[in-house]
Amino acid sequence: MSAQDFRHPLKRARGLGSAQSGLGYWWSQRVTAAVLVVLGLWFVAMVLSLLHIDFATARAMVAKPWNALFLILFVVTAFWHVTLGLHVVIEDYVHTRWREVVLRMVVTFLAVLGALAGVLAVLRIVLRA
Repeated sequence: MSAQDFRHPLKRARGLGSAQSGLGYWWSQRVTAAVLVVLGLWFVAMVLSLLHIDFATARAMVAKPWNALFLILFVVTAFWHVTLGLHVVIEDYVHTRWREVVLRMVVTFLAVLGALAGVLAVLRIVLRA
């Protein structure tokens, strides 16, 4: 027993303590945030370049392979980042287990639905251009 072990003796005896699973969420959030900074700067630059052009030219620009790929990466990464963040918020502030499970399932479902809608929208532009 170390001097820094602040758990109650009963918790120590039952093996209750940190599950050591928080690092994965923390690391994923930081990586997706860094990727979103780079993709966000690209996205803002692209949107600003589309401001004063006609619809057909804007559609052709989005349909370029690199732009479409970056747009799909932006959408998927954004929804993944939001899902990770909301799961942590739900874990921290919802204390009823069944509500936590239901809310996490709803958040995941809506994030997958939103990401699929975004990817399909980009693919539709690419395949029709």
